[in-house]
Amino acid sequence: IFTYLTRLPVLGDTNKTTAAYLTSLLEVTVTDVADPDKSVTVTVVTEPVFIALGQHHFSIGMNNRVWIYSLADNKSNEPLLEREYLGTVQDMYMNGDYAAVLFEKKIQLHLIEGDSDSDRESRLFPDKDTDVDDDIKCCALTPDFLIFGTQRGNIHYFFIEDWKFVNEYRHSCTIVKMFPDQSGTKLVFLDEKLDGYSYNPVDDAILKLPDLPTKITGVTWESSPTDRHIFVAYNEEVVLTYALHRDIVTGEQVQSIGETKLPYGYKPLIMYGGELKCQTQSGKLVNLSLSSHAYFNNLNDLTPEEIYIYMAQLTTAFHNACSLKRYQEAWKLAELLNNPENWMFLGKTLLNHLEVNLAIRVYRRIGDAAIVLSLQNLEHIEDRKLLAGNMALLCDQFEESQQLFLESSQPLKALEMRRDLLQWNQALQLAKSLAPTQIPFVSKEYAQQLEFTGDWANALFHYEKGITKQDEEHDNLCKGGIARMSIRMGDIRRGVNLALELNSRPLCKECAAILESIKQYSEAAMLYEKGNSYDKAAFVYMKAKQWNKVADILPNITSPKIYIQFAKNREHEGKYKEAAKAYEAGKDYDSVIRINLDKLRNPKEAVRIVQETQSVDGARVVAKFFQNLGDYASAIQFLVVSKCNDEAFALAEEHNQMSQYADIIGDDATPEDYIAIAKHYESHGKPLPCGNFFFKAGDYAKALHYLIRVPPNDVDAALDIAIEAVGKAHKDSLTHQLIDYLMGEIDGVPKAAKYLFNLYMSLKQYREAARTAIIIAKEDQASGSYRTAHDVLFEMYQNLLQQKIKIPNEMVHNLMLLHSYILVKIHVKRNDHVTAARMLIRVASNISKFPSHITQILTSTVIECYRSGLRGSAFSYAAMLMRPEYRSQIDAKWKKKIEQIVRKPDKTEEEEVSDPCPQCSTPLPQTTLECGECKNTLPYCIVTGRHMLRDDWSECPSCAWPALYSVFKQFAENGKTPCPICNTVVNPAEIRLIEQPNLYAKLGETATSEG
Repeated sequence: IFTYLTRLPVLGDTNKTTAAYLTSLLEVTVTDVADPDKSVTVTVVTEPVFIALGQHHFSIGMNNRVWIYSLADNKSNEPLLEREYLGTVQDMYMNGDYAAVLFEKKIQLHLIEGDSDSDRESRLFPDKDTDVDDDIKCCALTPDFLIFGTQRGNIHYFFIEDWKFVNEYRHSCTIVKMFPDQSGTKLVFLDEKLDGYSYNPVDDAILKLPDLPTKITGVTWESSPTDRHIFVAYNEEVVLTYALHRDIVTGEQVQSIGETKLPYGYKPLIMYGGELKCQTQSGKLVNLSLSSHAYFNNLNDLTPEEIYIYMAQLTTAFHNACSLKRYQEAWKLAELLNNPENWMFLGKTLLNHLEVNLAIRVYRRIGDAAIVLSLQNLEHIEDRKLLAGNMALLCDQFEESQQLFLESSQPLKALEMRRDLLQWNQALQLAKSLAPTQIPFVSKEYAQQLEFTGDWANALFHYEKGITKQDEEHDNLCKGGIARMSIRMGDIRRGVNLALELNSRPLCKECAAILESIKQYSEAAMLYEKGNSYDKAAFVYMKAKQWNKVADILPNITSPKIYIQFAKNREHEGKYKEAAKAYEAGKDYDSVIRINLDKLRNPKEAVRIVQETQSVDGARVVAKFFQNLGDYASAIQFLVVSKCNDEAFALAEEHNQMSQYADIIGDDATPEDYIAIAKHYESHGKPLPCGNFFFKAGDYAKALHYLIRVPPNDVDAALDIAIEAVGKAHKDSLTHQLIDYLMGEIDGVPKAAKYLFNLYMSLKQYREAARTAIIIAKEDQASGSYRTAHDVLFEMYQNLLQQKIKIPNEMVHNLMLLHSYILVKIHVKRNDHVTAARMLIRVASNISKFPSHITQILTSTVIECYRSGLRGSAFSYAAMLMRPEYRSQIDAKWKKKIEQIVRKPDKTEEEEVSDPCPQCSTPLPQTTLECGECKNTLPYCIVTGRHMLRDDWSECPSCAWPALYSVFKQFAENGKTPCPICNTVVNPAEIRLIEQPNLYAKLGETATSEG
């Protein structure tokens, strides 16, 4: 016959992370769930009824016998010792040194092994030496405590180290089962009604377990060191997960988190890391994953699609993680879900659990700077009550916050909170018990709120209660409140006297406003004036018809409306000068003009007002006044100011004042106004003003038509206008018509070439203008007007440069000669005869360009060369003067001197100093402007006429023409010297040395010598 075992008795026990369980009828396995490699299997002597596990031992037993095995000697299957008790053992518990055996409503606590004092070896509960006189229903043993519950509902804590009872709690009914955590400071017990409670032996606080299932068979605490606040309660069908929270704002709390179905035949044995180790009827230990801890693992492996699919489950997992204080997983889940509401929930949870540092991270992630700053101020608070109070305040839990503050080391925080919340009744109650010295200050703040809400009687009461007679600033604020409330309550004299006594401008204004609202105008105006609110005072005085009071404070008034109102009163009373002055201060200029003309007969003042203010209506009144007087010119002027141009035109036409009208409207009139004036002059046969006003109206064809038909004495003025008109018209027909007129084809009289030049400039035809400028310059040069010719060429030169047009070589050469001639006078005045002589030699070499002064220029050349020691050059030009065509024209003053130079020739002359070419560095005489090596025309210095040097380069700040820096700086040192070429005064501070000059900027595209 073969016998088979279909199922084993489910027996087991745990101690911390170690579990002992029955794996066969005569075999017990001991394993550490934190380190499964430390598993030990022991063969026992008999089939046990119960198993107990301690730190170093485990025991089995049946009836009244117990066999104890040592875990240290894991190679032997022999029991360490065997004991018998006085009754059948119901349950047994073990720690490192002691065993507690429950039998026949008693407990025997004894040492497992080893020597000890006789009084510490064993003890029976209850005994005659204790006050316990009750049947024991259940017990538990922790490393420090023996805990047991009795028939009458008492829970006793026996401290093993001191060998005495340290705590007792009386429950309302029998304690059936109890389940302490590893330290014994947390206890879950079941009473005979099968209700479950969490018990705190520190303060005897109990909390009922919510949602507890029926027929609970056991409770298992989490063994992981980080989750000791979590436990599960189970029956044969379900497992419920709970979290016990102690350090939270709302006080100690037990929270039900989730429910997990328990498979048939599974008995929870130990919980570790969120997994429940269950013993099965086959003698195996299996893992059961709790629904409350689902989705905590492998969060980083979730794809976006999986996150979307499992959104609801992940949200539940997030809330579970927050409840379980698994904040790392909660953070990851919040990131995955990416929902602001989840972050807010996590932040609130952390605040409730006093997790300051983590809360800072969460609210920084949310972007709530205010809470982050508040939390940073709480980081170093060690008082848990004070910290919890601040956290409750952040969570808007004001009642809890007050209670926590009162229990903390800073109870005045509760008073501060109520004051900040404007809850003054509570603040006053707290101030009476905590800080009586604060009552006046709280009363003042309470009174201010009551005043704001309109409860003036109570506000007055609290303002009076707020007087300290010590703090002057505070008392003045309270007195100010008393003044306002007294006026509100009808005690006007008291309120006004207080306001005057305190001499506070803001208070005077506030009391005045209250008095004004109740129509006490005299007192209100007085207080407004006392508070320097003169506009309001004047306004109230006017309400009270006290005009003399208004006059007294009028210099301090800023409101134009008040001035005007006062002026109307003064006008009504016939005081016109005061009225006019007030109207002007109120900027009612029309009324000022009206009074000056109608009442004061002072047109001069009215005219001044119109001219200063440009008042349209006032100008119309003044115009009418002058028209009545027959002063039509003045009437026209003020009609134009009043925008009555049609009336002004009609008046001017009627009284032959059109020129005055034209001068008055200036350039601000409309085209219609200009056309009307032009037609007037057309009808009177005046072509110049007619053409001028057609031009202003934009009718350029008609303007040109009349401008080329002016009498000879108006030709110059007419041509200037005509050229400008044609330039703006941009019509070829008008251009050709004007050119024909300038050439004399219309009236047979050719006009000066300068007008043709101006026309080309107006038309922006710069090449034609340049050719004309050369012609004009030649005429001026031929006539001896060298400065005029120089200025014409220079202006054209600058325009061509600006338009980036190539400058003709002839213009470059002629301007250089003319400028060299002008430099002669400058250097003679400066006693620099060498430079003057060199410039005259350059001019004399081109003497044909100066036909009007050949003899004079040659004479000057001879004299300056002789003075400068250039005897050879002096002889050459003296010999030229001895020609018959020049000899008779020599000035008698110099004739003998020149004849002597020719008769006794001295041809000695030092060579001219050479400087490097700025382009190729070849040495050249200083006044030579053509480089034979690089074939370039060289830029010249506008001060000396010498060619420029690359390392001594500067420019005129005004015209940007080149000059030698060392010479130009000295030349302009007095700050009053004009530029030799553009004639603009040069500021020496603006002259700068240029390190990388543009060598040919002033030569345009003419960079090489051509002919």
